[in-house]
Amino acid sequence: MTVTPDTADATDTPDAADTPDLSFLDAPGLTAAFVEETRPRAHGAGLDPYEYARVTAALTSLHDWPAACRAAGRRHAEAAGRAEAEGRSVTAGTGYRAAARWFHFACLLPHPDRAAAARAATEADEAMRRALALLEPDARRVEGEGFAGWLRRPRAAVAGGLPVVLVVPGTDSGKEEFHAVAEALLARGLAVLAIDGPGQGVLAAVSTQEPDYHRIVARALDALDADAGLDLDLDRVAVIGLSLGGHHAAKAAAHEPRVRAAALVSGPYRLDWDGLVPFVTATLAQRCGGLDAARAFARRIDLTALAPTITTPLLVVEGGQDGIPGVTPATALAEHAPDAELLLVPHGNHLLGTALADWLPATADWLATRLAADGTPGARG
Repeated sequence: MTVTPDTADATDTPDAADTPDLSFLDAPGLTAAFVEETRPRAHGAGLDPYEYARVTAALTSLHDWPAACRAAGRRHAEAAGRAEAEGRSVTAGTGYRAAARWFHFACLLPHPDRAAAARAATEADEAMRRALALLEPDARRVEGEGFAGWLRRPRAAVAGGLPVVLVVPGTDSGKEEFHAVAEALLARGLAVLAIDGPGQGVLAAVSTQEPDYHRIVARALDALDADAGLDLDLDRVAVIGLSLGGHHAAKAAAHEPRVRAAALVSGPYRLDWDGLVPFVTATLAQRCGGLDAARAFARRIDLTALAPTITTPLLVVEGGQDGIPGVTPATALAEHAPDAELLLVPHGNHLLGTALADWLPATADWLATRLAADGTPGARG
């Protein structure tokens, strides 16, 4: 699946009555607040904190955020291109990976210029392709109906096939964001498939968000199963979902029998549309195809009835400082699902970029243990 900027720009636009009001982007003080609120997320995604400060220091309006991030991405991509031409493959690959991060961050806002967001998402996807081609040449593109991603494998071979963890992004995140998560899993001998699903990343401009995301997880696993040359053990599969991806991970654990365990990081238990702030409702409207579609989508984000039926082991990771209006956190899932554990980090914020050391190693260990070859905690059957 290849998405080009021209294709992305052709997306149908909702009529004016169904389009979110973006005037809140001009609210006094919002730019500084957004920059500060996003700082831990940038750290968690691997952006250099000093460069983040330089890129955002001159911003006086959120309307300029995408251009500033894309400019940073281009600087890294151009430097990487020069390094690649000179045969400095590690420097080039590292530069392309930094470019991918910055291009992705250009897409975070519910910005009115969706064509520019589509181009940035395509640039992020291409930069990640070039990074992996240089740094991990055995990485594979895996794509199908409603998903596109990269399969990465640990350097050390494992007899009998590698266990696999799917990394599922949230409302405005994508496969180029969660490098630290992927690296932690790879270091523990797990293969990693990080994907964009409908309405996410490189697919955001050509599709809308899917509440039944377990169907996307199933298609991704089918694609892995169809390629016998990948040397994977699809009896040992887990999912880690971040932000809204946590909800998707829980549904995958409930409905997809190949999923042995699931970790939810800052995932919602339920959304209350009337309680959500304009930033969130506007983002959902753009990602779902309009306000009416976003309201319908939000109503589907509710694990109340499903939670008691999820028998797959779950790890619920929550930050004590994560309080998004209109969002009931997944701590409720830890209370109602039969085999759920709660890892609460009191000083963690949303996505816990303020506390990586307090949850990421433990979460990667938890997933590795449940995918252990000897069938220890979480084995099926």
